[in-house]
Amino acid sequence: MKGMKKEKVDVLVIGAGPSGTVAASIVHKAGYSVKIVEKLKFPRFVIGESLLPRCMEALEEAGFLDAVKAKGFQEKFGAKFVKNGKICDYSFADQFTNGWSWTWQVPRADFDKTLADTCEQYGIPVSYETTVTDIKFNGSDSVTTIEDINGNKSEIEARFIIDGSGYGRVIPKLFNMEKPSNLDPRKAVFAHTVDIKRSMADEPNRITIVVHKPGVWVWVIPFSTGITSVGFVGHPEFFEKYTGTPEEQFRTLVADEPYLAERLKDVELIFEPRTLQSWSATTDRFYGEGFVLTGNVTEFLDPIFSSGVTLATVSSQTAAKLVIRKLKGENIDWEKEYMEPTMQGVNAFRSYVMAWYEGTLDTIFFADNQDPEIKRKICSVLAGYVWDLGNAYVRDHKTALQKLARIITLRDSL
Repeated sequence: MKGMKKEKVDVLVIGAGPSGTVAASIVHKAGYSVKIVEKLKFPRFVIGESLLPRCMEALEEAGFLDAVKAKGFQEKFGAKFVKNGKICDYSFADQFTNGWSWTWQVPRADFDKTLADTCEQYGIPVSYETTVTDIKFNGSDSVTTIEDINGNKSEIEARFIIDGSGYGRVIPKLFNMEKPSNLDPRKAVFAHTVDIKRSMADEPNRITIVVHKPGVWVWVIPFSTGITSVGFVGHPEFFEKYTGTPEEQFRTLVADEPYLAERLKDVELIFEPRTLQSWSATTDRFYGEGFVLTGNVTEFLDPIFSSGVTLATVSSQTAAKLVIRKLKGENIDWEKEYMEPTMQGVNAFRSYVMAWYEGTLDTIFFADNQDPEIKRKICSVLAGYVWDLGNAYVRDHKTALQKLARIITLRDSL
């Protein structure tokens, strides 16, 4: 288009969520010019409010830890699972893998804005309310057409593109790379509550997962502000019996869960309960000539185990370092150095997600007389260390859980 504004950068990053900002900051710190374009206006709401310790390493390398610490977010030291009055508590300090023993629970609107603001403080421009409408590749180089909220179009020439657009899935949609996940479709109904009856004995420094009914569970994520995020997750059919307004449906769900009914009775809601449905999706490949996909653009699994931000930030951390090497003129084996390790993490978490919904983890989590060493190894997975192949419950994720559950079932039947 004649007269269209044009600019050049080394790397264009699509998306200002944690995936995009981690990648942008690491590449920028290496001395390359970076620009972030983001479709939405920040701050904006998104789920994925309970982080895992493994993502702290990515946040540290990106230079974000000081800024996040300054926000006073709720520190998180573990995860608690509840079923019919039984409790299984995991402390990240007791995990098998040598790594971080804590992280944060965060309102994502504030957390994501903090990371994006820090990028801008580092000198990385962020264009909000800007949509990618077209990308043309010429080898590794590309020309991306963007349009701002006022309809103004411009072009960005880049030596490489990192797509961290999350649910927007920009490159997969533009180039017909999407494919369905092999996970069953599920629905979440959730809200933020004023949690005045919160127990301070074992909260708020952990996420609580309540087994509500077979295949249905509840997340309880306390924030440092006194607000608590509460969400019910299950098959869409489960929610069909709940009628009325979104608030009436949510309050009935809460009243039906004994662990929460008294605590959240008549609780004040910060916003009308929202729903999210059929979120699982993936793509044919995570890279191509001139681009790499990171975070939820690769595959988002499920809210259980809070894997989303960890997979997003770790994949971005890995991708950014490969992009730096690419810009230096190295030949990168994207399949071996990016696709395979990314899928290692995704597939390990996938095995645990499937074991959760199949009931295998119920057998393990709520067994009497648990083996402390096995519990430490499973704790490492729950802390996000799904790349530690020295851990049998990572390395053999497809079979280890099923074998353990069979041993427990046989033992308890004797």
